[in-house]
Amino acid sequence: MNFRRFVSPTALFLWSCLFVLTSTPAHTSAKVRVAASTTDLASIASSVGGAEVDVFAIARPTADPHRVEVLPSYMVQVSRANLYLKVGLQLDQWADGIIDGSRNAKLRVVDCSKGITPLEKPTSASAAQGDVHPFGNPHYWLDPRNGAIVARTIADELSQVDPSHAAAYHDRAKAFASEVDASFKRGQAIVATMPVKTILTYHRSWSYLGDAFGLEIADTVEPLPGIPPTAKHLQDLVQLAKARKIGVLLQEPYFSEDGGKFLTRAAGVRVVKASSACEAPAAGSYLGHIESVLKQLAGNGS
Repeated sequence: MNFRRFVSPTALFLWSCLFVLTSTPAHTSAKVRVAASTTDLASIASSVGGAEVDVFAIARPTADPHRVEVLPSYMVQVSRANLYLKVGLQLDQWADGIIDGSRNAKLRVVDCSKGITPLEKPTSASAAQGDVHPFGNPHYWLDPRNGAIVARTIADELSQVDPSHAAAYHDRAKAFASEVDASFKRGQAIVATMPVKTILTYHRSWSYLGDAFGLEIADTVEPLPGIPPTAKHLQDLVQLAKARKIGVLLQEPYFSEDGGKFLTRAAGVRVVKASSACEAPAAGSYLGHIESVLKQLAGNGS
């Protein structure tokens, strides 16, 4: 893939200057440098890598992970990395421009969807269906059990880059899986307190969360993925919310507030704003975020 398709001539010039002035040979640090498309993948990598890794994320947690601007500064960062962790399933195709533009021939690119069983894989895909992902819903990290699968994948990849710490990486991945089990049980207990376990979402970002914790997603504010709601669709949602006593809409902060405000006025639906990504690339942020979202849905979180 040619990264020139992703950036303007001005950005290319700036990137060339940055590369000359600031780039250093990859792999000079004692730590393994890990780049990740999202803070969730970065947080899992921090849990698995421990003190042996230096991890950073590209996408901001409050931004739409489908659409990230390819900047020369990202290319410079990735030029010094050993591993790049992609979400895969065509969610972060923008990462290809960053990886290609980094000119890092030694970079190992990891598709973290490996081993995941995707939900909502369409039998066919066309423009009439909206922004459909042909390989399935790519928001798999919102089922923490998939996070444990990702941790094993990362441990395997870190072991290839840094064989001297392979045992430690795999031990931490196992410990992380135990943390997932404990967090999953806490999440189940939170959901058990909800009198109505049926919700609305704005986008189909939260299917894995619903599948994991027994939350039914009755419908989405988007009539089709990536398509803004029509007045008729919103009226249909009002009738649905009233008929099924649905009291919560879960949506990310980067979507329009108009639909949620209408549902609040017309049907008394409470809007829970939550990013699909955790706040920081640090260990613990990933599982803590999922529990926080569940608490907000149950009405006992900030």
